[in-house]
Amino acid sequence: MTPASSSNADIIVVGTGIAGLAAALALARQGVRVGLLGPRAPLPAPEAGRFDPRVYALSPASRQLLAELGIWDALPAERITGVRAMEVFGDRPAWGNRPARLGLSAWQAGSDYLAWIVESRELERVLRQAVQWSGIRWTTEEFTALGHGPELTGVTLRTSGGQALHARLAVAADGAESRLRAAAGLPANRSDYGATGVVVHLTSELPHQECACQWFTPDGVLALLPMPDTDGGPQVSMVWSMPRAQADTLLGLPEAERVAALEARLALATQGRLGALRVRSPLHGFPLVLQHSPQLTHGGVILVGDAAHVVHPLAGQGLNLGLGDVQALAQVLGGREPFRPVDDPRLLRRYERARAEPLLAMRVVTDGLFHLFGAQPAPVAWLRNAGLDLVDRMPLLKRMLVNGASGA
Repeated sequence: MTPASSSNADIIVVGTGIAGLAAALALARQGVRVGLLGPRAPLPAPEAGRFDPRVYALSPASRQLLAELGIWDALPAERITGVRAMEVFGDRPAWGNRPARLGLSAWQAGSDYLAWIVESRELERVLRQAVQWSGIRWTTEEFTALGHGPELTGVTLRTSGGQALHARLAVAADGAESRLRAAAGLPANRSDYGATGVVVHLTSELPHQECACQWFTPDGVLALLPMPDTDGGPQVSMVWSMPRAQADTLLGLPEAERVAALEARLALATQGRLGALRVRSPLHGFPLVLQHSPQLTHGGVILVGDAAHVVHPLAGQGLNLGLGDVQALAQVLGGREPFRPVDDPRLLRRYERARAEPLLAMRVVTDGLFHLFGAQPAPVAWLRNAGLDLVDRMPLLKRMLVNGASGA
């Protein structure tokens, strides 16, 4: 039986998470005929006082892209929290008895916020709505195989439902384990940090005052992100990247013991910065890896988001990098010369060049910080903590850090 065929798109985006949905919308806004391939699983309805365990810290650059796509204003404002400041604490003092500390604030960059904390589920919900309103054709089947298009031009994507979808270019936005990337023969270099990201929402005794806090501890990197207040009091979202053996032990405890153990470790790590912290949601864990594809395009396939790169979450920049990919791809294809098709090799090289520097810089910074604060010899420990204190005393350098983190 011959598979059903379709060729009404210049580009087919494979992957229906945040990066894939945003890519489809951004390309459609540039006048490109776009199709979307991937499942559309039901999303739970939002509930007051209950929040998605997965949240993102969106940079001003990401917020601007979402605003241009008509997404930002559709998000429920009461479920978004702006981050006006950030405090970073070292794992021991550099001088005296005070732990090393670096403080960053939005005013240093002349803006209102450093970032905005947004739930993954709500962001995906409004992106889906926008895709449906835009008229983008969404094939809710799984990608299964890649081939050449008719007369060896473009690509053919075969689906779990037996369809053969033709396009000039395919965008792989189907995550770190991308099937499309593998089918295109694009390599991915991967290293395991031997750590687990433990996430949970907490009720804090003291208000967070729209400040994100991060601690480099002997048990890994701990981050507390400000969230909307609940009936139980102020709320923060925790991401603790701890050694895998410790995380496995914690997650394997009976619930009451697990909660008590985590709250005790939080009290020790945070030293009362937000007062007592109480667990208010289930704990989740995910493995932490560093992954990148040295080549972003090949054989009519182009990578964006986690299909292209995965970085350590200590800088909170994973989704921002993915949305940066989307913006760069849309700009390159939207600004192409009228005689160039979307799969012109020159355009694909422009995209790779546009993303090379920011991707390398973020990979070096996050991986470098992870290993720097994982080192235990006394001279290294003193230097890294002295560095935090030194940067805290240099306003110009702090402003550069803020601008870099915000995508300015």
